[in-house]
Amino acid sequence: MSKNNKPIIEFSNRIHRLPPYLFGELNDMKLKKRKQGIDIIDLGMGNPDKGTPSDIVEQMQKSVEDTRNHRYSASRGIYNLRRAITDFYKKRRNVVLDPETEAIAVIGTKEGLSHLSLALLGPGDTAIVPSPYFPIHIYSVVLAGANTITIPMIDENDNFISEDTLISTMQNLVHTMQPKPKVLFLNFPHNPTAMTIPDITFFNEIVKFAKKYNIMVIHDFAYGDITFDDYIAPSFLQARGAKDIGVEFYTMSKSFNMAGWRIGFCIGNAAMVGALAKIKGYYDYGIFQAVQISAIRALRGDHTSIKEAALLYQHRRDILVDGLNRIGWPLQPNNGTMFMWAPIPEKYKKMGSLKFCKWMMDDAEVSITPGIGFGDEGDHFVRIALVENEQRIKQAIRQMNRVLRLIPDRSMEIKLKKAKKKKTDDQHTA
Repeated sequence: MSKNNKPIIEFSNRIHRLPPYLFGELNDMKLKKRKQGIDIIDLGMGNPDKGTPSDIVEQMQKSVEDTRNHRYSASRGIYNLRRAITDFYKKRRNVVLDPETEAIAVIGTKEGLSHLSLALLGPGDTAIVPSPYFPIHIYSVVLAGANTITIPMIDENDNFISEDTLISTMQNLVHTMQPKPKVLFLNFPHNPTAMTIPDITFFNEIVKFAKKYNIMVIHDFAYGDITFDDYIAPSFLQARGAKDIGVEFYTMSKSFNMAGWRIGFCIGNAAMVGALAKIKGYYDYGIFQAVQISAIRALRGDHTSIKEAALLYQHRRDILVDGLNRIGWPLQPNNGTMFMWAPIPEKYKKMGSLKFCKWMMDDAEVSITPGIGFGDEGDHFVRIALVENEQRIKQAIRQMNRVLRLIPDRSMEIKLKKAKKKKTDDQHTA
């Protein structure tokens, strides 16, 4: 009991290991301003603004009316969903999977990643996570009671390191660590940096590395189908021997605009999928069956929504890149995701990303995400989500320009025009 005779509420160690939620302060600022009637343009959270395709919604309406779908479902997903998942991967990635043992539905990939970490890791274990990182890749490990070690993806000059350097850094690390790391998290196309790998070569080398050191691989493929300019992101499971040592997570949230439906899946190594199934069996009774049936409709459809989503984000990317370059904020176009990873303009870099984002919220009335929220390597960057329409993005650029007062970088604009002209010329030549 405390001195005032009130009971003391004791939390677990895992709660104490979780830091304060960095984005919470910005979310509170945004909510406060909106309550004051201020129109904040929200380019912060990666929350798709378009509705779910109508055929999926219609399937959901029919399935909800069927009372057979109101009962508990299967924790690992109904068989027809798992078969649709494996058919989807065979059709789009030419990856062969067994729906019985190599596929499992998850209540969104954050849930799946968290429960898989519980299944694979515990006190004394270590996971490798490249940094910057999507927070759940770190904190699912923390919640499992294990430790993380981060590998920087960005060098001291704020440039991406090469894939070869990333692998050699991990090899050097593993040689010096005892006990050896148990799990490696990967995420390409990458959130938050939008970094992509050019082809399957990198994953082939990762498989060799993982097999040599007996390290399990978890690949988060959330943005696998949000790619631009004819770039096709390779699946980890397309690498030779990938199923021997790893799994891949795919979400319905992005390409199918089903974020609020909370459904995704984990596929790959049967033992790892089985471990996740065992954990989930204790935690949940499965996703609402009407949602699962609707996901089957999405996976078995003609996938035009996937192409439309990618084209929409590509269009918004082009508007943002062109606009920021015009106001003197140099930015190169990326090949995928629904984000832009933008270096803070040089004259404001010393502010750090959190202070910079608060300034943008206060003075420009635009919400963007501080890179420090994704690891120390991100503090010279901000993440800008492509989740507002064309006019709102243009308005955000005008409002930030009013505050930043940057000198336009004409050389960058000229370079971008030359690059576009070269791409058009190449297409005509082909």
